Amino acid sequence: MTALTLSTSSAATLRADALVVGVAKGPKGPVVAPGADAVDQAFDGKLAAVLETLGATGDEGEVTKLPAPAGIKAPVVVAVGLGGVPAKGDGYEGEALRRAAGSAARALSGTKKAAFALPVTGAEDAAAIGEGVLLGAYAYTAYRTDGNGKAAKGGKSEPLAEAAILGAKPRDKAFKAAAERAAAVAAEVNRARDLINMPSNDLYPASFAALAQEAAKEFGLKVEVLDEKALLKGGYGGLMGVGQGSANLPRLVRLAYTHPKAEKTLALVGKGITYDSGGISLKPAGHNETMKCDMSGAAAVFAAVVAAARLGLKVNVTGWLALAENMPSGTATRPGDVLKMYSGKTVEVLNTDAEGRLVLADALTRASEEEPDAIVDVATLTGAMVLALGDRTFGVMANDDAFRTALYEIAEEAGEQAWPMPMPAELRKTMDSPVADLANMGVRNGGGLIAGLFLQEFVGEGITWAHLDIAGPAFHESAPFGYTPKGGTGSAVRTLVRLAERTAEGDLG
Repeated sequence: MTALTLSTSSAATLRADALVVGVAKGPKGPVVAPGADAVDQAFDGKLAAVLETLGATGDEGEVTKLPAPAGIKAPVVVAVGLGGVPAKGDGYEGEALRRAAGSAARALSGTKKAAFALPVTGAEDAAAIGEGVLLGAYAYTAYRTDGNGKAAKGGKSEPLAEAAILGAKPRDKAFKAAAERAAAVAAEVNRARDLINMPSNDLYPASFAALAQEAAKEFGLKVEVLDEKALLKGGYGGLMGVGQGSANLPRLVRLAYTHPKAEKTLALVGKGITYDSGGISLKPAGHNETMKCDMSGAAAVFAAVVAAARLGLKVNVTGWLALAENMPSGTATRPGDVLKMYSGKTVEVLNTDAEGRLVLADALTRASEEEPDAIVDVATLTGAMVLALGDRTFGVMANDDAFRTALYEIAEEAGEQAWPMPMPAELRKTMDSPVADLANMGVRNGGGLIAGLFLQEFVGEGITWAHLDIAGPAFHESAPFGYTPKGGTGSAVRTLVRLAERTAEGDLG
């Protein structure tokens, strides 16, 4: 990952391969943002005019490169758009800084060192810039070769090697802590991205579990892995029902971080379908190519638990990874089959492509047995949520209105787009089954809400619970933007980490 440093050096005198400055969109053209004063002076106060001549407007994420003038040590100036100019007296929002830094970092792939002279008024600004740089510089290169079977090295596809944040105070405790947090959180978001981008022939339930075991050793976590024999013996009908059609049989992984002074415990449950063909209810052509990403929820939970350990948070965080591969075969669950879940409830499977809720149901029941203060599950669960909220926003449902609101606000604070969704009681009746306690499908309309109502059936009584449906933002198929790459995004990791921090701080009761 890109090395991050803090510096009080002048933008004009610091030696780097590129110097990044901010430019905002003003009413009469681009406006040079604070932090770039020395650069503007080197352009005789005409940096904004030069950028406008080159077509720059200051729009969010816009990147303009130009040769540096005399008096600037870096050979190239990179102007990145911050969007609109803040109201008088207000600074730039953290997300604007995060996205601008990410856009610049992406544009500087293959560069050894860049200095970022973006607006910094305090440690929070430095944290946002650092996070944006580290997330924007991400590149998945694990399978790239030199054409002769050896790993490719160097070149323009390599991430920015080093980034210095100017205007930050390297000896100040608040700035140091902000930079350290940014590095830890970004590293774990990027861990989740790596897992999501890994092809399913290498990432399957057993190999995913092995990666969790390796991380447990590295970060001092407790880990327990239930294999197919333990799942059968324990009565995990949801996990086994989904996974029994594949040669790669399911796993349930418990990954736990504990702090001796913790007063609260969070349980995080992640959907980990390492490949989703739809099973017997096979997905149509054109819907299979990205289904390696159906374990994004489990990746987010895995990464969030490790992040809590890296940050030493005073809260206990237990992650449950419900891992299975959904494949059609002679041993696969059929539409019309009835599964007996870990909770004891029976479920009629009307559609084997509604499999995520089945594995989550078992994990939610198991997590509930430990009576945590709250449970949050994360899943690429429904196409209906994508239709409702688009590709960049995840839905938040909960059995507690205050908790749902808190999670929505936490997501916004973390820089992730979310929206609170209802759980209409009347939709529950549409999952009634003539042969089982309930079916895994209801009416078509409101499918994302029905999935949440299904999951609620398996949450322990009296336990606060929320469901994050990240089907839209988990995997980005279009061109990169801001700090968001093409492919796995690591959606929900930052929200879960911020939830753990807020819980450790006592802000959630």
